[in-house]
Amino acid sequence: MQTTPDIIALNESIKNESAFITLIQNELSKVIIGQQGMVEGLLIGLLADGHVLLEGVPGLAKTLAINSLSQTIGASFSRVQFTPDLLPSDIIGTQIYNMSEHLFETKKGPVFSNFVLADEINRAPAKVQSALLEAMQERQVTLGDKSYPLPKPFLVMATQNPVEQEGTYPLPEAQMDRFLLKITLTYPEREDERTILRNQLRSNMESLNSVVSTEQILKARTAIDSIYMDEKIESYILDIVFATRFPKEFAIPSLSNKISFGASPRGSIALAKAAKCHAFLRHRGFVIPEDVRSVAPSVLRHRIGLTYEAEAEEITQDDIVTEVLNTLMVP
Repeated sequence: MQTTPDIIALNESIKNESAFITLIQNELSKVIIGQQGMVEGLLIGLLADGHVLLEGVPGLAKTLAINSLSQTIGASFSRVQFTPDLLPSDIIGTQIYNMSEHLFETKKGPVFSNFVLADEINRAPAKVQSALLEAMQERQVTLGDKSYPLPKPFLVMATQNPVEQEGTYPLPEAQMDRFLLKITLTYPEREDERTILRNQLRSNMESLNSVVSTEQILKARTAIDSIYMDEKIESYILDIVFATRFPKEFAIPSLSNKISFGASPRGSIALAKAAKCHAFLRHRGFVIPEDVRSVAPSVLRHRIGLTYEAEAEEITQDDIVTEVLNTLMVP
């Protein structure tokens, strides 16, 4: 049995610790119009020490978002355009022989940044994808006989273009599972796009200020660990994940022939972490069911496999997650 902390004191502490979130959001709103889901997803990934996969058509401010976030935190940023001829050394670096000194020198790659944008990750072959995913998982890169730790915080935002699939190398399910969140982007609302249009036609673009330090982000991660999650919320998270594996046991027999495999234990962990971070973004010291429900689609949509029957009926992972959330009893 877990002991219940002093919720009032914890709430006040989290409110103080999370005050910088408003500063970041205010800065980002200068250049990112709409797309609140993407901004929140990036912040959750950053605070949960996870990585984010974005899927959307070109021109939806994916590059601008992560570059702007790095500026508000005063962190380093690098962008890698994935292409079929890319090599692992183009990402993680390599060793170069120095003829004058007769020794090998280490040349670090663009992965050695706080924020890394892996643009169109499905354009590069599996060897390159796995090199990046290894760095994401291990938080270090081995060059020669020496391992080099990656900077903290370290966030990879990978993008996929869902329109063009010719000449691409889709990420295997096991590698997709390593991303904390998968966020699907849609077009902005009409009035948001009007604002975007006007902003882009102005000669003097807004400049972003560094309002938070990387040390504050690392400190916030410790504070998030202390956010209270009741056993009922834990059970709700487990119910959601287990319902994607055994839908019949949760009175959702209609999904039995639609799901080829459900979310792994990594999905349960990711859902709990993301729910805590969602509560932190709301300046709250405890998790409520709405936190879990808000992040569930982004956490689970890339962790559920579809059967041929589901694809034939044009049922998506989002439809399955929605069905699960609508069926299960909310604590």
